[in-house]
Amino acid sequence: MKNRQSFSSRIASLVKLIGWVALASVAVAAPLPAQAQAYPNKPIRLIVPFPPAGSTDIVARTVAERLGAALGQNVIIDNKPGATGAIGLEALARAEPDGYTIGLGTIGSIAINPMVNRKLSWDPVRDFAPIGYVGSTPFALLVNPGVKANTVAQFIALAKAKPGKLTYATGGNGGSQHVAAVLLEEMAGISMTQIPYKGSGPALVDLMSGQVDALIEPAVSAAPHIKSGKVRALALTGLQHSPGFPGVPLVTDTVPGYDVSAWFALFAPARTPHIVIARLNEELDKVLRNPHVIDRLGQVGVDVAPASAAQLGEFLKSEIAKWDKIVKKANITAE
Repeated sequence: MKNRQSFSSRIASLVKLIGWVALASVAVAAPLPAQAQAYPNKPIRLIVPFPPAGSTDIVARTVAERLGAALGQNVIIDNKPGATGAIGLEALARAEPDGYTIGLGTIGSIAINPMVNRKLSWDPVRDFAPIGYVGSTPFALLVNPGVKANTVAQFIALAKAKPGKLTYATGGNGGSQHVAAVLLEEMAGISMTQIPYKGSGPALVDLMSGQVDALIEPAVSAAPHIKSGKVRALALTGLQHSPGFPGVPLVTDTVPGYDVSAWFALFAPARTPHIVIARLNEELDKVLRNPHVIDRLGQVGVDVAPASAAQLGEFLKSEIAKWDKIVKKANITAE
């Protein structure tokens, strides 16, 4: 994982070199067929495989509002939490491939969960058609205010002094938060106890109330609680500092090479017509270049990085390969 740039970092670098206008010209170089321009003629359902108020839900609602306006139809959020995102994605895989049901996939739900649970009824590559990448955010290593650690080094020392005594919440067994914590345990040489929840929202609530000691949470959903002082951010988990969290250090400063980022992308059921995917990608690209969206997501730490459906497809395959190695090494399995 050392020196490996995230997909968002690579796309962001490209944007800086050639500019937004040039990037947009790639996506809309050829006019779409009349059939795609006639789509949609009714509301679109956007499945969010996690509860309301979590990071995925925040990103989904920000994108849905503008995407609906661009398409001329409402994009209605349908929260389907459970099984670390598997329930919502199963509903997406089984949906009619007509463009009227789409879903927001994440690092945990579509790249890690299938590696942890080999018995899922759907396959991340076979059963979904990539629409477009939205962006990424680092995770934040959070502790409740009662934990006597203000730095990553102090947190590691505390964990080493009391092996297995520190508890950390996750949004579900085998999810991205769990894998991120297991990776930290392995790289830092510590041992903690996982407390799994049904989604990030409940995990954050118990962290703030002091029921658990720590949580590695996507920065996008942790931002308001960090700013309010209800939780303490010890560090971010990416390789670069985030403008949305000035002064917050990186885990890799203390644990060299530690790098985990949450990412978000839109998918449709497999066999959705290519012209519909192209229309959705075109409008998503416009949405992600909207200053309001860039600013809104930037405020909560999301680095926006639009890309083509083909680029998202290749990125998903690379993420699956990367996390599969980590899951197998740590012997992480679904409950």
